[in-house]
Amino acid sequence: MSINSKQSVKCPNCSQMSDVTVWSSITVKDSADLKADLLSGKINMFKCPSCEHIALMPNPLLYHDEDKKLMISFTPTNDPVVKEQMFTNIKDSSSKSGELSKLEGYNLRFVTDYNELLEKVLIFDNELNDKAVEVIKLMILSQDIEKSEQRNCRFGKVCDDGLEFMIHDFIENQVYTSTVPKSSYDTVYASLIESGMKPYSFDWEMVNSTYATRLLNGFNNNF
Repeated sequence: MSINSKQSVKCPNCSQMSDVTVWSSITVKDSADLKADLLSGKINMFKCPSCEHIALMPNPLLYHDEDKKLMISFTPTNDPVVKEQMFTNIKDSSSKSGELSKLEGYNLRFVTDYNELLEKVLIFDNELNDKAVEVIKLMILSQDIEKSEQRNCRFGKVCDDGLEFMIHDFIENQVYTSTVPKSSYDTVYASLIESGMKPYSFDWEMVNSTYATRLLNGFNNNF
């Protein structure tokens, strides 16, 4: 069930008070329109009616797509210590509550970045696996290894030529695109499956560049 609440918020820019609808849960089967709003960047985004300042609300959100067997827990933070603690908490609480036994065959993801949340939804909407996508993102960034640390790569869409990725260079303040043939994705995915990676989760996971590096080093999601 999709759940929301009303909150009175003071604008951090002009101090104007206004009411905001904050969503704590989105269930796709019940609320397809909310999914569209999420992908448009409208969910849990505060926009001041006075000065038009825009900011992300610091509230957690649970995204559930039963048909795709996908559940994403999102809590915004930039603090790596807080991120690890929250990840540990959700794993512990799910284990103790018995929730995991009801989510067999699901992909369970924990994210703390709003754009990563949207990216995960798009990846699974396109019938792709984010673990293979993360490996491909590393491969794209490694093509210019000297600048890889100053760049961020995100999945964009599936097009006629294959999978399109957006590369943002923070130093040069430039955005590039890179297209990878679908056959390359299929090869990477098949190779990961052959190496022991499972296409579903046994527990909550943070599937990101760090996870992809571990996959390339020979680990899989049985650890």
